[in-house]
Amino acid sequence: MIGFVVFSLRRAWQGFWRNALMSIAATATMVLMLVLLAGFWIIQTGLLSALDFTESKVEVVANIKLDAAPAAITELQTRLEAMPEVAGVSFVTREEALARFQQSMREQGREDLTKYLDSNPLTASYEVKLIDPSYATPIADRLREEPAVRNVLDTKDTAQNVKAVTDILRTAGTVILLVIGVIVLFIIVNTIRLAVVARAEEIEIMRLVGASDAFIRWPFVFEGAMVGLLGAGITLGGLYLLSDPIGTFMVDFFRVLPLSFGSLARDLVVLVTSAGLGLGVLGSWLSVRTYLIR
Repeated sequence: MIGFVVFSLRRAWQGFWRNALMSIAATATMVLMLVLLAGFWIIQTGLLSALDFTESKVEVVANIKLDAAPAAITELQTRLEAMPEVAGVSFVTREEALARFQQSMREQGREDLTKYLDSNPLTASYEVKLIDPSYATPIADRLREEPAVRNVLDTKDTAQNVKAVTDILRTAGTVILLVIGVIVLFIIVNTIRLAVVARAEEIEIMRLVGASDAFIRWPFVFEGAMVGLLGAGITLGGLYLLSDPIGTFMVDFFRVLPLSFGSLARDLVVLVTSAGLGLGVLGSWLSVRTYLIR
């Protein structure tokens, strides 16, 4: 078995360089398709990361009544933290709310009119972060029933819009990736088939002298694997050289600071290597099969 594998690898290596022009064409096609696949994967990951970041900002804000008892406020926080839909609860005091408002006015270059007031007009509040934006409406409805709550900021529309866009992009991204994979496979199969056609006479001679299908097929399969791995290596090398510009583009375009090319590196290596190897092997298998079933 080992001897057969070594023999097939040697034949694949010889076939790769014996038909160098076709091998280069197949590799170039593989690289172009893998770049397309990797590029879309990067864009999709950026969009989904941006949406995840937006989802994390969807929250319910419950303003507390000025005359609410401290015990009632504490009990409300305990109940909120016990809710399975809640990811976290932050209490904002009246002083913190005023400081935030004043900071916002300064950043917008507007005059802070609160300095003319005798007392702080803002109320304390609970900022409730959610596990999923779809929980915004039921949590808001439950908070409106609390006696210590003055009013609740309604984020229903924002939560629903974020959830809808996220679902659409995830579904569309999966479908597009599958379509790109089918297109890549079609192009690779036809490119490798040209190399097989160029060696049709060699295949026919081997069949005439009694060579088995495995003896004929596996050198082509290994050759396809070489094309796939070489294409994947070139693609990953190009992405590595462009990692800094890609990372800068991702941050500038999506405005999501936690997103960086480094967080995508492992997924890209797995995706490009698996796609290159799988498409090369499958393309060779399907291409040579045409001659073996005659």
